Amino acid sequence: MKTLSLTATRLVLSLAAAGIVGGASMGLVSGTRASAAAPVATLQTAPVVVAGTALPDFSQIAQRHGAAVVNISVIGKAGGEDEQQAQNRLPPGVDPDDPFFEFFKRFQGPGGQGGEREMPARGQGSGFIISADGLVLTNAHVVRNAQRVTVKLTDRREFVAKVLGTDPKTDVAVLRIEAKDLPVVPLGSAKDLKVGEWVLAIGSPFGFENSVTAGVVSAKGRSLPDDSFVPFIQTDVAVNPGNSGGPLFNARGEVVGINSQIYSRTGGYQGLSFAIPMETVLQVKDQIVAHGKARHARLGVAVQEINQTLAESFQLDKPEGALVSSVEPGSPAAKAGLQVGDVIRQVGGQTIVASGDLPALIGQTLPGSTVKLNVWRKGQAIVLSAKLGDASDKAVKVARADSATDQGRLGLALRPLAPQERRAVGLEGPDGGLLVEDAQGPAALAGVEAGDVLLAVNGAKVQSVEQVRAMLGGSTKSLALLIQRDGNQIFVPIRLG
Repeated sequence: MKTLSLTATRLVLSLAAAGIVGGASMGLVSGTRASAAAPVATLQTAPVVVAGTALPDFSQIAQRHGAAVVNISVIGKAGGEDEQQAQNRLPPGVDPDDPFFEFFKRFQGPGGQGGEREMPARGQGSGFIISADGLVLTNAHVVRNAQRVTVKLTDRREFVAKVLGTDPKTDVAVLRIEAKDLPVVPLGSAKDLKVGEWVLAIGSPFGFENSVTAGVVSAKGRSLPDDSFVPFIQTDVAVNPGNSGGPLFNARGEVVGINSQIYSRTGGYQGLSFAIPMETVLQVKDQIVAHGKARHARLGVAVQEINQTLAESFQLDKPEGALVSSVEPGSPAAKAGLQVGDVIRQVGGQTIVASGDLPALIGQTLPGSTVKLNVWRKGQAIVLSAKLGDASDKAVKVARADSATDQGRLGLALRPLAPQERRAVGLEGPDGGLLVEDAQGPAALAGVEAGDVLLAVNGAKVQSVEQVRAMLGGSTKSLALLIQRDGNQIFVPIRLG
């Protein structure tokens, strides 16, 4: 399972050993329509209920579908290194084009001595069968770097699996085993899930095969660090290393997601687990089965969350949407006419509530598709059309900003940029942009620092200190400052008085 570990200062995304990591033998925790070639078992649609209670009968779900949940064992290389690391340890003077380059890269160890012998690394995870002829779904990180993948059924039979393809962007992998008449799970829809609804997980935590745990849906559409293409299902189902790739069932016994990640201080379950919705899983599965890989679209913007202060600054009726903090030159967004300071409120008719909704929606669209963007610009609603690019070129980025202070004055000392300073920070043209010489009061508390470059206020480009002063006049209570720092741009919300 991927583990989102909580340190004393911040949440850190770390990959546990469900895949191939450091030679340890561990498990990891870790989709609504089946393809025509993948027949799916049918099941009654009403929840199985224990007499005299309102709880689903978990034992019936486990009994009916536990046989289609499999244990996955992986063998791969430990201590792998990338190409640059391999070149760094070559003897001086060895050219990568030299015929003996591969010889030295494979066998030359540090200090001119023979390299250490590579030891096999082992990992474990879970998966589930979706077609009677051997199609299996699991997490991409479970089979990462795998040289041999073994699928073990509950009847003790074992099969060497072929990895048809993996998609690290969504953490979905598709395997094939050579078998017939296998038990399969019925597939459901995550869209139909409700917060508070009962769900069930089956997997192999710490290698304990076919373990069953249950809980409720805690939230839907969660965006997590480095996984912006997936609107995760959050649950309080106990999942641990080894549950990765296992199914998440609803109360009707339908698989609605793949268990993938947890938040944890210890590496074990602490009440927060996350599953990939089946809509996302099946979309990726269909592409992998057809083409061996999955493709995702790209818009070419960095976006950030909108809080109440930013909403007021941009004259929004409520703090919803994705605020564009930068537009990549030549990107689909630039060609569509998107600008810094625009707020994207809908994509193809689907509402953007949180900024993470945008990359999730775009990422699940095929490159080359044309989408309609409903945008809020300078107090008015406009509609743009964008032909999406390919995410393999460059991923959509989500910028994050800290919350702003609620009191005090702006507190900025500003001056125009000298020509050489403008070139140094990559600004084009002779005008625009002010250097922050000092930051105090609410600006400093909001995170503005000396050396930052102020580019715009409330979406309007600034060219002089007098212009900024004019914007502070009247009854203005909130501002959105577009700040550039180290080549990155982000809106900083500031509330005045």
